Amino acid sequence: MEWLWILPAALLIYMIGAGLYQRKQIKTLSEQEFREGYRKAQLIDVREPNEYKNGHILGARNIPLSQMRMRYKEIRTDQPVYLYCESGMRTVRAAGVLRKKQIKDLYQLKGGFKKWDGKVKRGK
Repeated sequence: MEWLWILPAALLIYMIGAGLYQRKQIKTLSEQEFREGYRKAQLIDVREPNEYKNGHILGARNIPLSQMRMRYKEIRTDQPVYLYCESGMRTVRAAGVLRKKQIKDLYQLKGGFKKWDGKVKRGK
């Protein structure tokens, strides 16, 4: 029975490590902070094309996480990059790809697109 504490302890260590890794990869911004900066940055939606067509933040380009390794050269290195996905999980992975390609000024929307209250463009 003494071994039962191992699983909760391992889960806690994993969650702390994942949080520290995320902070190193990308800075998370509140919706207000995101609104204040995204017009002066490259705004990239890392969701899949069908998700993007169903609605995206006005002015966003779609470079899906699944294509990021092939399309990272479309992203300028001299400007901040504002990323978002549906909930925030894919942006961390996209940031990891971009950091390896020397793109480091990275930000994400806290809570992702599902928490966005601003202007949205819907597909036809």
